[in-house]
Amino acid sequence: MGEHTVRSFDLELDQIDRLIRDMGDRAGRMVADATAALVASDDALAQRVISEDALLDAGQRELDERAITLIAKRQPMAQDLRAVVGAIRMANDLERIGDMAKNIAKRVSAVGQTPTPRSLSHSIEAMSVMVLAQVAGVIDNYVGRNAKALVALRAQDEEIDIQYASIFRELLTYMMEDPRNITPCTHLLFCAKNLERVGDHVTNIAENAYYVMTGDQLPVNRPKIDETGATPPAA
Repeated sequence: MGEHTVRSFDLELDQIDRLIRDMGDRAGRMVADATAALVASDDALAQRVISEDALLDAGQRELDERAITLIAKRQPMAQDLRAVVGAIRMANDLERIGDMAKNIAKRVSAVGQTPTPRSLSHSIEAMSVMVLAQVAGVIDNYVGRNAKALVALRAQDEEIDIQYASIFRELLTYMMEDPRNITPCTHLLFCAKNLERVGDHVTNIAENAYYVMTGDQLPVNRPKIDETGATPPAA
C-alpha cells in the first residue's frame, strides 16, 4: 500500500495493522496456554486464559472504534477502504479464536477431576501445534502482504480437519472400551472441536487478508472434510 499525501492517514492505517498483530499474538498465546493447561491440568493457567479473553475483547473494540473513526474522517476508497473493512472482519475472527481458547480453558478443571490417561490428550496437543502454526502464519503473511502464501495456508485447513476426525475416532474408541472414559473423553472432544473451529477462523482471516491485498475473492468452496459423521458444536 503506497503512502498518502496526508501522513497522518498512513499512521492511522499503521495503528490498525498494529492492533491486528497484537490481537493475533494474544489469540495465539491464549490457544497455546489453554492447551498447555489442559494437558497439565493447570487450573491457574486456565483461569489466566479465561481472564485474558477480556483483553482480547478490548482490543477488538479499540480496533472497531479506530476503523469507524478513520472511515468517517478520511472517507477512504478502493484499497484503503478494503484494508479498513478487512481489518474489522479479521479482528472479529481473532476475537472468536480467543473465545475458542477460553472454552478449552473452562474444561480444564472438569478433565483434571477424572482419571484420564495422559495419552488421551496427546493427540489434542499435536493438533494444537498445527493450529498455532496457522494462527501465526496468517498474521505474518498479512503483515508481510504475502497473498500467495495466504492461498496455501488456507488450503492447509484440510489437514486440521483430518486431524480432528482422527481424534474423534480415537476418543470414541476409548469411550467404547471403558464407560469410565466417557466423561473425560467428551470434554476432550469438545476441546478438539474448539481447535478445529480456530482453524476455520484462520481461513476466514486468510480470505479477508487476501481480498485486502488483491481486491479479489478466493473461491467460496474450500476443502472441508468431516469423516466423523457426528460433529459436536463448539461449547
